[in-house]
Amino acid sequence: MNLPNIITLSRIVLIPVFVVIFYLPAGWSYIVSAAIFALAAATDWLDGYLARKLDQTTPFGAFLDPVADKLMVAVALAVLVEEHHSLFLTVPAIVIIGREIVISALREWMAEIGSRASVAVSYIGKVKTTAQMVSIILLLAVPPKVFVAYVGLGLLYIAAALTLWSMVLYIKAAWPDLFPEGQQEEGP
Repeated sequence: MNLPNIITLSRIVLIPVFVVIFYLPAGWSYIVSAAIFALAAATDWLDGYLARKLDQTTPFGAFLDPVADKLMVAVALAVLVEEHHSLFLTVPAIVIIGREIVISALREWMAEIGSRASVAVSYIGKVKTTAQMVSIILLLAVPPKVFVAYVGLGLLYIAAALTLWSMVLYIKAAWPDLFPEGQQEEGP
């Protein structure tokens, strides 16, 4: 166990704290839960930076980091969908969560066949993650139907569009392995 891995684990520990605070019947619960989410999002950058800087990358950290990210985002989106009761928020949330499931399965399968490098994280994924995190922070910070929430919703749609674009890029990169020439397609 090293410092970057401890920071990654702290992100997972913050999830239930974030949820409990979000649902507290207090006027400050929105802004504090948004601050907790922002802190967790910052630790995503920090743990990776420290792992590289201190030369402390580990297989456990490589596994845990994306799991912590996906848990954090999925839980935040689920809380927001419930809070906003809006199709306009539910649609991009489903796109983002659905894409994460598809790409996680694709990465796992590509790793199994030894082609993981061909679907490495792209620049568009980093831009998508930034838009997604900022949008979620804004949506958490205020109640529904406040101007800032609409700005957050707009950013969430940008994140969802980038999510679909990056998924297409991942699938395009994996296509030769998914459907090798000269082989017949097999069913499940």
